[in-house]
Amino acid sequence: MNFEKENFLRTRFISILQQMDPGSIPRWGKMNVQQMVEHIADMLRWANGKIKFDTIHTPPEKLRSYREFLMSDKPFKENTKNPFLAEQPGPVRHKTVQAAIGELHEEVIIFFEVFERDPQLVIRNPIFGDLNFEQSIQLLYKHSLHHLKQFGVEPLST
Repeated sequence: MNFEKENFLRTRFISILQQMDPGSIPRWGKMNVQQMVEHIADMLRWANGKIKFDTIHTPPEKLRSYREFLMSDKPFKENTKNPFLAEQPGPVRHKTVQAAIGELHEEVIIFFEVFERDPQLVIRNPIFGDLNFEQSIQLLYKHSLHHLKQFGVEPLST
């Protein structure tokens, strides 16, 4: 297990988001900062089991290569399409970015609590399949870095 990635998700990620300018213009994509934060909160609900999936939508013959990519250090490409997202971002749920970050932080806490209660838990991700704690950490870490980079924040280079 990579404890730096776990620590990043537990502590550094929220701190970085709190310091971001809510008016930052993305380098790519259509989301603004608040939409990005709310999107990641949604992905955490996938990872902590609040949103459940019965089906893996990745074709079985591609799942192995998707999992290999997931566990690699290769980043997501700019404008990577999530088949579960609409072409245009939806309206924001919260009045402020800080409120959205608060919701995201709650989902992070719930994620870790879920796996602390059951370390052997496996949660189905509709794209990458059934993921254990380590695989879920990897996906959340990779996804978080992708969206920080989208807004010009590169936390690993500082």
